[in-house]
Amino acid sequence: MRTHTTLLVAMSACLIPAVAMAKPEQDDAISAPNQAEQASEHASDIASITADRGIVTRPGRFTFEPSFSHAHSNATQVAIEGYTVIPALLIGLINISEVQRDIYVGAVSLKYGFTSRFEAAVRIPYLSIQEDLREREAFQGTPVDTLRESSGEGLGDAELSVRYQLNDGVMGWPYVIGSFRAKAPTGDSPYDVGQKILYDSSGNPIGVELAERPTGSGFWSFEPGVSFIYPSDPAVLYGNLSYVYTLKDDKGYENGNTINPGNVVRYGFGMGFAFNERTSFSLGYDHSIIGNTTYERDINLFAANFDRIQIGSLSFGLSQRLTPSTTLSLTVNIGVTENAPNSEITLRLPISL
Repeated sequence: MRTHTTLLVAMSACLIPAVAMAKPEQDDAISAPNQAEQASEHASDIASITADRGIVTRPGRFTFEPSFSHAHSNATQVAIEGYTVIPALLIGLINISEVQRDIYVGAVSLKYGFTSRFEAAVRIPYLSIQEDLREREAFQGTPVDTLRESSGEGLGDAELSVRYQLNDGVMGWPYVIGSFRAKAPTGDSPYDVGQKILYDSSGNPIGVELAERPTGSGFWSFEPGVSFIYPSDPAVLYGNLSYVYTLKDDKGYENGNTINPGNVVRYGFGMGFAFNERTSFSLGYDHSIIGNTTYERDINLFAANFDRIQIGSLSFGLSQRLTPSTTLSLTVNIGVTENAPNSEITLRLPISL
């Protein structure tokens, strides 16, 4: 039996330059293409309070974006070894453990607009992870709690992405942007760090304990997707849909030979609102459906896993333009499913050159 409670709070950044937030005067001298371009910039800046949802970067513009985030998770697990005489009476041992995990991520993103419709970006993260486990010795009749600590830090999985704007968003149509993201296994995976198999009182394997926290997944993944932005002055509606395909890989006999990680379906939607030419606000929802991981050689005969995991979060963010080329952004996501992390706070400072 397993109880897992979580609450997710995430803060993501946005890019809102002053020139895009200011509303141009409408007169006969402005051509239809110029009006469309100005509306595009305005819609993009409001929508991009949530990362990577704006219109593509202007041609020739280079954006340097440092960011920092802190994610916190807290979970309680209950394991029971025994039998019931009547539904209200249990004879046996109950083991309750509590896990607290803090993940700090510092990242640098570089983005460049090649044309008015095409941009490319790269993101390099560095992770520091702290995990504390408070429990009583498994399946032993002891009243004493123990506290175990583990940590890990290092380079995370680097990302390369491209985005292409498919239309001009005229005649009442939303802006539609196609994207493709590739993630490389540059971080230390769970299969690169030391492992220790845990056994119950009967000698049956019940899990694996890692010597340190991994900073990467250990697999290549590719994510095609599509997003839309629909201006509805003074607000902007946005949404996205993507599919993450992860390549299976052979991780050795002790790890089950070839491992096929579960693929992910992601979608989200929300609304952005500009208070004035300097300050914007965003509210949205994001959801991920993660498939079950399979192994060529079944290494956990006693596992009973769900076919998929649901991770949903409600997000809101604020952005303040500091200069015409610099914006300070803060976003908060609150988890609404049990498997979502408790909280994540992200601070970003995109600088356009």
